[in-house]
Amino acid sequence: MIAAAFAYFNYKFSEYKFIDFEEWTFYEKSDVFIPNQEKYIVIFYSSKETGTMEKLAKINLNLPILAIDYYNKVRENTPNTTFLRSGTKNSLSFIQRFNIYESPSIFFIKKSKDTLYKQDSMIRKLDNLNELSKQVNSL
Repeated sequence: MIAAAFAYFNYKFSEYKFIDFEEWTFYEKSDVFIPNQEKYIVIFYSSKETGTMEKLAKINLNLPILAIDYYNKVRENTPNTTFLRSGTKNSLSFIQRFNIYESPSIFFIKKSKDTLYKQDSMIRKLDNLNELSKQVNSL
Protein backbone atom coordinates (compact mmCIF):
# COMPACT_ATOMS: atom_id res chain seq x y z
CA MET A 1 0.00 0.00 0.00
CA ILE A 2 2.88 2.35 0.78
CA ALA A 3 4.47 1.58 -2.59
CA ALA A 4 1.20 2.40 -4.35
CA ALA A 5 0.90 5.71 -2.49
CA PHE A 6 4.52 6.55 -3.33
CA ALA A 7 3.98 5.73 -7.02
CA TYR A 8 0.81 7.82 -7.13
CA PHE A 9 2.58 10.77 -5.45
CA ASN A 10 5.44 10.57 -7.96
CA TYR A 11 2.98 10.42 -10.83
CA LYS A 12 0.98 13.44 -9.60
CA PHE A 13 4.13 15.42 -8.84
CA SER A 14 5.62 14.81 -12.28
CA GLU A 15 2.35 15.45 -14.11
CA TYR A 16 2.96 19.20 -14.11
CA LYS A 17 6.39 20.81 -14.39
CA PHE A 18 8.04 23.75 -12.65
CA ILE A 19 9.90 26.75 -14.00
CA ASP A 20 12.22 28.83 -11.86
CA PHE A 21 12.80 32.22 -13.45
CA GLU A 22 15.89 32.66 -11.31
CA GLU A 23 17.40 29.52 -12.85
CA TRP A 24 16.20 30.14 -16.42
CA THR A 25 16.89 33.61 -17.77
CA PHE A 26 14.41 35.25 -20.11
CA TYR A 27 14.72 38.78 -21.49
CA GLU A 28 12.26 41.58 -22.22
CA LYS A 29 14.19 43.45 -24.89
CA SER A 30 17.56 43.69 -23.10
CA ASP A 31 16.30 43.52 -19.48
CA VAL A 32 16.11 40.32 -17.46
CA PHE A 33 12.47 39.32 -16.90
CA ILE A 34 11.41 39.07 -13.25
CA PRO A 35 7.87 37.74 -12.74
CA ASN A 36 5.59 39.76 -10.45
CA GLN A 37 2.14 38.22 -10.99
CA GLU A 38 0.49 35.22 -9.31
CA LYS A 39 -0.58 33.59 -12.60
CA TYR A 40 0.43 33.83 -16.23
CA ILE A 41 -0.64 32.43 -19.56
CA VAL A 42 2.50 31.12 -21.29
CA ILE A 43 2.53 30.99 -25.07
CA PHE A 44 5.48 29.45 -26.89
CA TYR A 45 5.33 30.54 -30.52
CA SER A 46 7.29 31.07 -33.71
CA SER A 47 7.33 34.64 -35.05
CA LYS A 48 7.99 33.18 -38.51
CA GLU A 49 4.80 31.12 -38.52
CA THR A 50 2.00 32.69 -40.57
CA GLY A 51 -0.95 33.97 -38.53
CA THR A 52 0.64 33.60 -35.11
CA MET A 53 0.89 37.32 -34.36
CA GLU A 54 -2.75 37.77 -35.36
CA LYS A 55 -3.78 35.03 -32.90
CA LEU A 56 -1.73 36.66 -30.15
CA ALA A 57 -3.29 40.05 -30.88
CA LYS A 58 -6.81 38.60 -30.53
CA ILE A 59 -6.22 37.23 -27.03
CA ASN A 60 -7.99 39.52 -24.59
CA LEU A 61 -8.14 37.80 -21.22
CA ASN A 62 -7.79 38.86 -17.60
CA LEU A 63 -4.46 37.11 -17.09
CA PRO A 64 -1.07 38.49 -18.15
CA ILE A 65 0.57 36.70 -21.07
CA LEU A 66 4.20 35.64 -21.39
CA ALA A 67 4.87 35.16 -25.10
CA ILE A 68 8.15 33.30 -25.75
CA ASP A 69 9.38 33.45 -29.33
CA TYR A 70 11.37 30.51 -30.64
CA TYR A 71 13.24 32.88 -32.97
CA ASN A 72 13.97 35.46 -30.22
CA LYS A 73 12.64 38.44 -32.14
CA VAL A 74 12.54 41.58 -29.98
CA ARG A 75 9.02 43.00 -29.77
CA GLU A 76 7.35 45.84 -27.90
CA ASN A 77 5.26 44.68 -24.95
CA THR A 78 1.55 45.38 -25.00
CA PRO A 79 -0.52 46.17 -21.89
CA ASN A 80 -1.33 42.49 -21.33
CA THR A 81 1.51 40.69 -23.15
CA THR A 82 5.17 40.50 -22.23
CA PHE A 83 7.33 39.29 -25.12
CA LEU A 84 10.26 37.21 -23.91
CA ARG A 85 13.33 35.74 -25.54
CA SER A 86 16.25 33.65 -24.35
CA GLY A 87 19.32 31.81 -25.54
CA THR A 88 19.21 28.63 -27.57
CA LYS A 89 20.12 26.41 -24.61
CA ASN A 90 17.34 27.94 -22.53
CA SER A 91 14.79 27.63 -25.34
CA LEU A 92 15.65 23.98 -25.97
CA SER A 93 15.51 23.21 -22.23
CA PHE A 94 12.10 24.93 -22.05
CA ILE A 95 10.79 22.89 -25.01
CA GLN A 96 12.09 19.68 -23.47
CA ARG A 97 10.85 20.40 -19.92
CA PHE A 98 7.32 21.16 -21.06
CA ASN A 99 7.21 18.64 -23.94
CA ILE A 100 6.22 21.24 -26.52
CA TYR A 101 5.54 19.61 -29.89
CA GLU A 102 3.36 22.19 -31.65
CA SER A 103 3.47 25.91 -32.22
CA PRO A 104 1.92 28.01 -30.89
CA SER A 105 1.50 26.13 -27.61
CA ILE A 106 -0.24 27.53 -24.57
CA PHE A 107 -0.46 26.67 -20.88
CA PHE A 108 -0.92 28.36 -17.53
CA ILE A 109 1.55 28.76 -14.68
CA LYS A 110 0.91 29.65 -11.07
CA LYS A 111 3.34 31.06 -8.52
CA SER A 112 4.61 28.56 -5.94
CA LYS A 113 7.13 30.82 -4.23
CA ASP A 114 9.36 33.75 -5.17
CA THR A 115 10.43 33.05 -8.77
CA LEU A 116 9.24 29.41 -8.84
CA TYR A 117 6.11 28.76 -10.89
CA LYS A 118 4.21 25.51 -11.41
CA GLN A 119 2.45 24.49 -14.60
CA ASP A 120 -1.27 24.83 -13.86
CA SER A 121 -2.84 23.29 -16.97
CA MET A 122 -2.25 20.89 -19.79
CA ILE A 123 -0.28 22.17 -22.76
CA ARG A 124 -2.43 22.76 -25.80
CA LYS A 125 -2.03 24.12 -29.29
CA LEU A 126 -3.37 27.66 -29.52
CA ASP A 127 -5.99 27.30 -32.21
CA ASN A 128 -9.37 27.87 -30.56
CA LEU A 129 -9.68 31.19 -28.71
CA ASN A 130 -13.24 30.43 -27.51
CA GLU A 131 -12.05 27.27 -25.75
CA LEU A 132 -9.16 29.23 -24.25
CA SER A 133 -11.59 31.80 -22.82
CA LYS A 134 -13.62 29.01 -21.19
CA GLN A 135 -10.49 27.54 -19.66
CA VAL A 136 -9.41 30.91 -18.21
CA ASN A 137 -12.88 31.51 -16.76
CA SER A 138 -12.76 28.13 -15.00
CA LEU A 139 -9.54 29.01 -13.13
